[in-house]
Amino acid sequence: MLKAICSHKELTDTEYFTDICDIIGSEKIELLKHITHHISTTRFQHCVNVSYYSYVVCRKLGMDSRAAARAGLLHDLFFYDRKEYNASKHKGQLSHSAMHAKIAFDNASEITELSDIEKDMIQKHMWPMTRPLPKYKESYVITVIDKYCAILEFCIPKLQKALGRSVK
Repeated sequence: MLKAICSHKELTDTEYFTDICDIIGSEKIELLKHITHHISTTRFQHCVNVSYYSYVVCRKLGMDSRAAARAGLLHDLFFYDRKEYNASKHKGQLSHSAMHAKIAFDNASEITELSDIEKDMIQKHMWPMTRPLPKYKESYVITVIDKYCAILEFCIPKLQKALGRSVK
């Protein structure tokens, strides 16, 4: 089953899935299923969450929802442990915020051809931590949705534990 956090919808039976079906099963994306992200989820699930909710928002606003779905799935396509990344140890290297966006872009480019909007969304999803400004409206959407999903991924398990039950 493929679901986004706080959603009951099975995503493989949706128009959303048709926009990502050619890339979601790639070897590199599959590797994300084994990497913890935001304490209580996997990097794969985080990317699905960002992908799906970016798609929904862009679709409702008449933006490029296909680009949003694809860039969301690819935006954190990096394989190092972000907690162990320390730019001060790697003189001349970028912060984790900038570095992982660059690495994700490079990895995504190996999986599929990226549109200009998808490139901008992946490279600038950490704005304002990264420069320059996003070029497309969709890039601002993924930036906000990425933070929204991170908050959900962090808070919901804590809320579930406190309440002693599942939070839907």
